Amino acid sequence: MTKSELIAILAEKNPYLYHRDIERIVNCFFDTISDALARGDRVELRGFGAFSVRHREARRGRNPRTGESVDVESKNVPFFKMGKGMRERLNRS
Repeated sequence: MTKSELIAILAEKNPYLYHRDIERIVNCFFDTISDALARGDRVELRGFGAFSVRHREARRGRNPRTGESVDVESKNVPFFKMGKGMRERLNRS
C-alpha cells in the first residue's frame, strides 16, 4: 500500500473530512515518527508494533557487480518490531 492509497482509503471511510486535511494528517503522522526516530527515540504503537533505531558498525562489503571489496561506513537504520496484536492478526488459523 502506498501513502496515496492509504489517504484514499481514509477519505473513503471519512467522507465528512476533506481529502487535503486527511493528507495533512497522514503527513504529520509520518513526519512525527520520522522526527522521533531521528532524535533516537522509540515509537510504540500498541497492537501494531514499535519503531526504533539501530546502529550498524562499519564493515567490509562487496560490490555485487564487480566483486570488488568496499568499505561500508557505520550508520543508523530504522528497525520495526511487530506487536503481539499484529502478529496474532497475521497468523490466524
